Amino acid sequence: MENKFQRTHYCGEISENHIGSDVTLCGWIQTRRDHGGLIFIDLWDKEGIVQVVLNPQIDKLAHEQAQSLRGNFVIAVKGKVRARPADMVNPKLKTGKVEVYIDDLKILNKSKTPPFSAWEDAEVAEAIRLKYRYLDLRGEDLQRNLKMRYDITRVARDILHKRRFTEVETPMLTKSTPEGARDYLVPSRLNPQKFYALPQSPQLFKQILMVAGLDRYFQIVKCFRDEDLRMDRQPEFTQIDVEMSFVDEPQLFGLVEETVSAIYKEVLGIDIPVPFPVLKYKDAMARFGNDKPDLRFGLELIDVGEAVSGAEFKVFADALKAGGQVKAINVKKSAEALSRKALDDLAEVAKTYGAKGMAWIKVNPDGPQSPIVKFFKKEELDRLMGKVGGEVGDAIVFVADKPKVVADALANARLALGRQLGLIDENKICLTWITEFPLVEYDEAEKRYVALHHPFTSPFEEDLDKFETAPDQIRARAYDLVLNGNEIGGGSIRIHQKEVQERMFKLLGIGAEEAEIKFGFLLDALQYGAPPHGGIAFGLDRIAMLLAGARSIRDVIAFPKTQKAVCLMTQAPSEVDLKQMKELKLKYDLS
Repeated sequence: MENKFQRTHYCGEISENHIGSDVTLCGWIQTRRDHGGLIFIDLWDKEGIVQVVLNPQIDKLAHEQAQSLRGNFVIAVKGKVRARPADMVNPKLKTGKVEVYIDDLKILNKSKTPPFSAWEDAEVAEAIRLKYRYLDLRGEDLQRNLKMRYDITRVARDILHKRRFTEVETPMLTKSTPEGARDYLVPSRLNPQKFYALPQSPQLFKQILMVAGLDRYFQIVKCFRDEDLRMDRQPEFTQIDVEMSFVDEPQLFGLVEETVSAIYKEVLGIDIPVPFPVLKYKDAMARFGNDKPDLRFGLELIDVGEAVSGAEFKVFADALKAGGQVKAINVKKSAEALSRKALDDLAEVAKTYGAKGMAWIKVNPDGPQSPIVKFFKKEELDRLMGKVGGEVGDAIVFVADKPKVVADALANARLALGRQLGLIDENKICLTWITEFPLVEYDEAEKRYVALHHPFTSPFEEDLDKFETAPDQIRARAYDLVLNGNEIGGGSIRIHQKEVQERMFKLLGIGAEEAEIKFGFLLDALQYGAPPHGGIAFGLDRIAMLLAGARSIRDVIAFPKTQKAVCLMTQAPSEVDLKQMKELKLKYDLS
């Protein structure tokens, strides 16, 4: 049967080029206004809004139908595009110079009064928005964000296709190899009391694809981690995964830089310079206190341990005596801006990250001013001011403690200062590689070494002799890509030799039997001509969030979950039927 209301255009596409044309539009009623005879409707679809007009002198029947129309009704209309009168032009709409006079109308579906309108600028609790996500998704911001997310993946696919990559799907049901976050487990009906795991990443599969000779692999893939959630975490998230054989860091960096610069150009119309700067891990930690520094502003950390050595200030002396550090940030020309309350608030930030407090000195015209100045001799103060470059009008803040506490406290104090003093240019784009991470770090709670990235990261060849003698000095061929203080991608050159992988497992406290149970299939594969290989995984959700300027990754995911990992729309997770439990040979633990 012929459909006389076959859509000819999207609502947001109608322009002056269509004046005089007959069009058929389909969409949702955003607003309806009755002006005593003429009825005006803002008709919406994913491309935008156009005003349609129902005039009883043009079509009496359509006008009569329009009396029953309400917001969110789905309708189809046929009519002619006309120019709006000059005094009725709406510059806020891209269709604001035209309107469509209707000569036929059909109601395709009615709507209840919704709990909120995504088209109105009103505060609505996030729980309500997530419960009625299908309504929330009609909003301009979410429509734009999802389109931007698609564009990011489209550009990435195009670049990787041109560079001779093959997209390969890896299993969603796999073996549980817990190393880091908890796995989501799936019981097997056909193999009672055994479980699949949902993959935390396709890491092992993409390495095996390199053994298989695929040479260049990519996948835009769902990953799963059963962990506590934050604004930038979800139980299921998406990675753009890339793996290459016979590759070194410069080759991989070049591919990534080409992809990221193409995404910025295509999605935001912004040219970004390449290559991206490279910062070694040890330098990032020394200068900024963390391994994902925001380089849009200064306020670098300064080690003043030598300068304050010998001073009578007990806090500094005790920290240095215990093998700790004293570091400072010189906040230039901020002595007036940083009131005593502001400095106290900054100290609270430092305490959140383990510091016992934060000392400060303001450089006034008549000399340094601070409660701690009395503990320093003049020559000691002069030496300290020389080390930090202290000048009149500056405020210097200090933390003294274990190196990790100093780094965490000052790194976060630095960010707080940057925001408070307006030092961060929100329009600036700083992309940086962080390289040469430690291969392992010692976990005091577990009393063993753990991998800083993952157990399959290759050490530098010249550090192989340190496995037994100085594990914490082994450098990893690992790298992260950081955007404005956010890690957006991470990867490494992988271990491709079985004997090196076995040494790594041993260092991590994974015995031969445990390694065989958890990773036997990988160790077997490495015996059959595994090529040198490496790769990277981009966090698609985080990249989309940052490019869209969204508040959290929930704003760039169509159907996200809450911080308790609940989907408010579907009410997942939910209980299952007892029959299903019996089929899986499972029973409720009522303890």
